[in-house]
Amino acid sequence: MRYAPSIAFLIYRETVWYASLSGYFRNTSISVLYSGTMSAAIEGAIEGTPAIGFSLCDYSHKAVMEHAVEPIKRITLQTLEKGLPKGVALNVNIPPKRHEAIKGVRICRQANAKWVEDFDQRFDPNGRRYFWMAGNFVNFDKGEDNDEWAIANNYVSVVPCQFDLTAHQAISFLNEDWQTL
Repeated sequence: MRYAPSIAFLIYRETVWYASLSGYFRNTSISVLYSGTMSAAIEGAIEGTPAIGFSLCDYSHKAVMEHAVEPIKRITLQTLEKGLPKGVALNVNIPPKRHEAIKGVRICRQANAKWVEDFDQRFDPNGRRYFWMAGNFVNFDKGEDNDEWAIANNYVSVVPCQFDLTAHQAISFLNEDWQTL
């Protein structure tokens, strides 16, 4: 069974819910910033609608998603029953394993990780030069309470996300040290 990325608007007890599904991409740690799946879910949260982004952490074109059905169902039903805080969307990542291998669900935080980018120079069939983005993913976070650890250890990760990207701790620094503006 294969799925294309999609957005579903669920109606439950006269309330609209957003659910966004990514077929083959991991949306853990910093990748949440580049994620269309999570952009859709966070948009729902900004609008005051409970929202969930689901991602299967498997880059294979032969990825199978049957093992993701049960965690998606359980997390969706729990969210419908219990609700979410206003402005919060859930970022759910499911490991690329069969149902039997999934150890459970972990509520966690985003890992401190990033892509170390590199670019490969290539040429198209007409001889035109282009650059292909490449690189490596580096996880600096050694804790067991983050999404990267959860996925690496066969847990479904659930990270509550919100939109505010303000570096609150930097506001007083800028107000005090940037007096010359």
